[in-house]
Amino acid sequence: MPQHLVFDIGNVLIRWDQDIPFRALIPDDEMRAAFFRDILPPTWNLEQDRGRSWTEAEAERIALFPDYTDLIRAYRARWHEMVPDAIEENLAVLRDAQRAGIRCFAITNFAADTFAETKERFPFLKSFEGTVVSAHERLLKPDPAIFRLFAERYAVAPAECLFIDDSAKNVAAAATLGFATVHVTSETDLRREVAARGFAL
Repeated sequence: MPQHLVFDIGNVLIRWDQDIPFRALIPDDEMRAAFFRDILPPTWNLEQDRGRSWTEAEAERIALFPDYTDLIRAYRARWHEMVPDAIEENLAVLRDAQRAGIRCFAITNFAADTFAETKERFPFLKSFEGTVVSAHERLLKPDPAIFRLFAERYAVAPAECLFIDDSAKNVAAAATLGFATVHVTSETDLRREVAARGFAL
């Protein structure tokens, strides 16, 4: 049975929704979806999680789509609106696990500067025994290398860990390496899932 909990952060412990500020900027749902498909696709944002600077990221897109300059710059300028609050029911699982003496870690795809800022907004993100941030390592989930780095850095075996993430690809990668896993969706009762894997909270 796993002994340690390893959390993803976005949409596991804090909400992340890039549409929140952009609903006002691009009210039409189809146009907004096209913007995030063609102008600022997920692959663009992932490069900041890999360590690319926002200055470089904005310049690259503005060169391609100069008519969208203000909207492109709005992504970073209004980024914190995309992260409105903690997911309290899941945060309660983390806090209860820590009170019970369970070792708790995090592996997260996150840009370096927004992670530093988000830790100040949500101080519980400083409470993990250890955190692997993709931008710091220049590695992204679901690359197996980031999971191996975590295991080596904190001297834990994958089989000792329950990995909790909202991405099916990340969960599958972790499972392949021997982690027990929970795939978090809007329907997930995380406390029940953690208890089912042997953790007494």
